[in-house]
Amino acid sequence: MRGLMRDKDDDDTADGARMRLDKWLWAARFYKTRSLAAEEIGKGRVQVNGQAAKASRELRAGDSVELRQGSVPRAVIVRALSALRGPAAVAQALYEETEASLARRAQLADQRRLAAEPADSIEQGRPTKRDRRQLAEWERWSATADTPRRGR
Repeated sequence: MRGLMRDKDDDDTADGARMRLDKWLWAARFYKTRSLAAEEIGKGRVQVNGQAAKASRELRAGDSVELRQGSVPRAVIVRALSALRGPAAVAQALYEETEASLARRAQLADQRRLAAEPADSIEQGRPTKRDRRQLAEWERWSATADTPRRGR
């Protein structure tokens, strides 16, 4: 019978601290609500120790968590667990971002900063107020000079 039941002390950390993944992501301020955290986990955007995870996955200090916030990938190591969502300074103490993750985020930020403005590539589109005034002025002068009269 003992082989069928899991002994709680088999793989617990020294202090026995465990926490749901979605709750920790919310407490560490990666996502604004627990339901958003659970939704991102369900979409496969969060991995724990290199494996796909569920929202109910038990998280321990020392685990590695890879996640995406929008288009930004992050890799962090869990340093502490907290059931309460505190201020940002307290939340940042719950994890440590890896050097590779910090370098990748800096590289992506530089790419976004140096990338061309998407609006600059548009040659035509909705005219500006100045363009509309010039068109109206042109239409007014061209309509009076070249329009043949109808019916006569």
